Amino acid sequence: MCLFAFGLSACSSLPTIVPDLAPSPSPAVQLEGGRGTLSAAQSQAVLDRLARRGPDTDIFTHHLAREEAIVGSPLTTGNQVVLLQDGPATYQAMYAAILAAQDHINMETYILDDDEVGQRFAQALIAKQQQGVRVHLIRDSVGTRDTPAAFFKQLTDSGIQVLEFNPINPLLSRKEWSLNQRDHRKLLIVDGRTAFLGGINISSVYSGGSFRAGSRARPGSGSDHGPAWRDTDLQLQGPVVAELQKLFLSTWETQKGAPLPEKNYFPPPERAGREVVRAIGSSPDEPYSLIYATLLSAIASAETSVHLTNAYFVPDPQLLDALEAAARRGVDVTLILPSQTDSWLVFHAGRNYYDRLLQAGVKIHERRGVILHSKTALIDGVWATVGSTNLDWRSFLHNYELNAVVLGTEFGKQVQTMFARDLAASDAITLEQWRQRPLDLRLKEWFARVWEYWL
Repeated sequence: MCLFAFGLSACSSLPTIVPDLAPSPSPAVQLEGGRGTLSAAQSQAVLDRLARRGPDTDIFTHHLAREEAIVGSPLTTGNQVVLLQDGPATYQAMYAAILAAQDHINMETYILDDDEVGQRFAQALIAKQQQGVRVHLIRDSVGTRDTPAAFFKQLTDSGIQVLEFNPINPLLSRKEWSLNQRDHRKLLIVDGRTAFLGGINISSVYSGGSFRAGSRARPGSGSDHGPAWRDTDLQLQGPVVAELQKLFLSTWETQKGAPLPEKNYFPPPERAGREVVRAIGSSPDEPYSLIYATLLSAIASAETSVHLTNAYFVPDPQLLDALEAAARRGVDVTLILPSQTDSWLVFHAGRNYYDRLLQAGVKIHERRGVILHSKTALIDGVWATVGSTNLDWRSFLHNYELNAVVLGTEFGKQVQTMFARDLAASDAITLEQWRQRPLDLRLKEWFARVWEYWL
């Protein structure tokens, strides 16, 4: 979880960061494919095919129009998207991709621990560097503050280029120093053809499977046998990988990293599947968060359901209004939130809003037995996103974040199955029950709310 307070003065509220979410006339949507921009007719054929797979309504077209209205990265087709649930499945897929690398590996992470998992990745990256594969790593300075310098020295000694994002030490800063801006993205790109993104850091806290009863991380993993962490990632192949590569290279350049060697960062894109995907990166340097804008837009246009799973829930007024408005117009708005956390301030700051949301008809469930770290959303069964973005002020204002939006019912069904599985392992919070909570919890909520802007 991100560091929060550094003695800086807080703003009283978020600015209105979405200038206009009202639908407006626009040219026909054109998709990016393996051979470049599709013609209007080709794009429409793809979209018609996706719409036919869904229910006999205009929900897909509706979401497509709203998604396209938010200016940002291109909507790409011809992608393969694999939903990865939990650390073990994600690490296995990432490790296999690293071992198969032939040209380059670009990795960006918030946390990289010096533990069993971290060392396994380090040794794999070192081995590939020694084989002639160029490895570049961006690691956040705050997120890796507890990782010994010797861990990164073994990487740099092997020739790996390691870039510390926004160093805590201002004397090491390569640009205007702003300690509160952090790189919360989790991204791995191999050979410009395969990418991974989501909420999973590189740490042994993810060693256990979170759906198995009584699951714990392995002994000696550094997690002190705490509960497993429940998280979600995506493995992507196809034209969208080039958009993710652009984001990585842009961050490297913005942070004034050493010049990167000439490698095949953008191989000719190939059709890998049938999914329509948009990669969305956000940073505090932008007028507003594109991830936040697209999420608000999707919630505002929801017709049947809004299903959110999120690790750190401290909503701002705009998000609260959007959730309440959706529930009051009859949309099934269901949130799965943590029952335990690694940040009690965030935990209690978010709980401060339960009463208001429950009154509006929003359904709230808390996930049992795990540390919930997922950041996913599914709206109307056709608009899905997985990424690093929490539903809190820090993600929307202070962090570099990264999400993928996947449009269509096929992937939506996978996310819905995952959501239902988490829901079955969660406890419902009712308004009557919540209003009977003890005084000490209310005091913690009040105290945490004071800090919510910086959490």
